[in-house]
Amino acid sequence: MRQIAFYGKGGIGKSTTSQNTLAQLSTKFGQDVMIVGCDPKADSTRLILNTKVQDTVLHLAAAKGTVEDLELEDVLRTGYGDIKCVESGGPEPGVGCAGRGIITSINFLEEQGAYEGRDFVSYDVLGDVVCGGFAMPIRENKAQEIYIVCSGEMMAMYAANNIARGVLKYANTGGVRLGGLICNSRNTDREDELIMELARRLNTQMIHFVPRDNIVQHAELRKMTVAQYAPDHPQAKEYEILAEKILHNDKLTIPTPIEMEELEELLLDFGIIEDDETKIKKLEEAEASKK
Repeated sequence: MRQIAFYGKGGIGKSTTSQNTLAQLSTKFGQDVMIVGCDPKADSTRLILNTKVQDTVLHLAAAKGTVEDLELEDVLRTGYGDIKCVESGGPEPGVGCAGRGIITSINFLEEQGAYEGRDFVSYDVLGDVVCGGFAMPIRENKAQEIYIVCSGEMMAMYAANNIARGVLKYANTGGVRLGGLICNSRNTDREDELIMELARRLNTQMIHFVPRDNIVQHAELRKMTVAQYAPDHPQAKEYEILAEKILHNDKLTIPTPIEMEELEELLLDFGIIEDDETKIKKLEEAEASKK
């Protein structure tokens, strides 16, 4: 059984990318997949289950009394491609630690034998590795392969580098490895080249470049993956290619995160951000052209 996790900056399309990829991993390659949603929004499985929200482990445990009162069938749902889905859930906004839901869910699933017979267990984790709870799949050696969803935008790259730093922290003690960067395109300048260079500096690979296409949003509006909504669309093929690359991925590395200064220099080298002197010069030229 392979345990993988998708991390990335909030809003980067991590849950969308993971669900579309896992749908292909199941339907095209016959893999037995379980998704453990680790986002308090409980939206890590909505495209697989074709529903807005799934009852979470924490919510059901609170309703029953304690997590010990739950049965596996209370929290485990089956969706598209026979993928098994569990949402950990989290506390009310502003109250408590969201990591509690992750820890509670994983322990419960293990005790109930939910992992038995699976080819892949996938964790979809919120945002950045800044909280011990969100790092739990890494820290406890649950997730063995980390895939970071990013783009050519500065903050997405910053988050990717920070996540690589979290992987490095536990790589030597827990055996977790970085499987690669997934570039979920935002159509920024020289995006594929930029992410390939970032991957090189992080001692990993850009495992796939996912082009931007509105068919993804059309499918999302109908609470579906592209594989289910438009299986013959070229975008479905992109996720199939990514799924196959993950299935056969043997480049699992210990990352080498870089300093913020180097990241900024990288963006400057690719012309993504401009230094103050260049900005001032352009403003002066623009003003002069008006006269």
